[in-house]
Amino acid sequence: MKRRGLSETTGRPRRVSGSIHGTAPRPQQDGSGAQDILWLDGLAGAADGAFATTSDGRIVLWNLAAERIMGYGVAEVLGQLCCDVFAGRDSRGERFCSRTCRLLALIKSGEPVESFDLQTHAKGGRPIWLNMSTVVMPVTSPKGYRIIRMFRDVTAVNDMLALIRDRLNGTPAKRDLVGRLTRREAEVLRLMASGATNRTLATRLHISPATVRNHAHNIFEKLGVHNRVAAVAYAISQLMI
Repeated sequence: MKRRGLSETTGRPRRVSGSIHGTAPRPQQDGSGAQDILWLDGLAGAADGAFATTSDGRIVLWNLAAERIMGYGVAEVLGQLCCDVFAGRDSRGERFCSRTCRLLALIKSGEPVESFDLQTHAKGGRPIWLNMSTVVMPVTSPKGYRIIRMFRDVTAVNDMLALIRDRLNGTPAKRDLVGRLTRREAEVLRLMASGATNRTLATRLHISPATVRNHAHNIFEKLGVHNRVAAVAYAISQLMI
């Protein structure tokens, strides 16, 4: 299913003004006053990705960490529905985010929302896993609350767990992936697993750092992983080291 462009008009005018530490513009006040401003300021500088939505799911704050993790700038997400921005799926690949969000239903009923993992795509299409937690802030607006989501990138952890599961299940497709590596790529992977940095790899193999990066990219692509940690986990699971 094609994701709606993040810069599309949402059908509702954006109501923003001011700025918070150079991150998300501050939403117009809805009667919540100084307390509203305090938590907005706190979220703006949080180390985890953070965004806030109105009770109907429209984003009114997007901090610098959220921009770093997802790749989308403030102007691309403010006023958008969070389900359109994340378009997340669960571990089975089934659509998790929608306009009939079951999490919103839980919040409206006063039920707590447990943290959860969400599979989505960063800007540019890179698949990532996020662990997301939810806080509901009471405000004095007519709708009565605002939703805060905090998230962090857990792609490496999920990749490693998937590799372990494949190893335990003896999935043939995964076992056969090592055979797709060239001799030099397998050598690079073994050195990665031993803790060698890209600079050390270049020195030991008498190649340039750019060539090391090219080998690493090819290794990740052939093994179906996203980073060095997951590639090393795969090497360990296959007893390559």
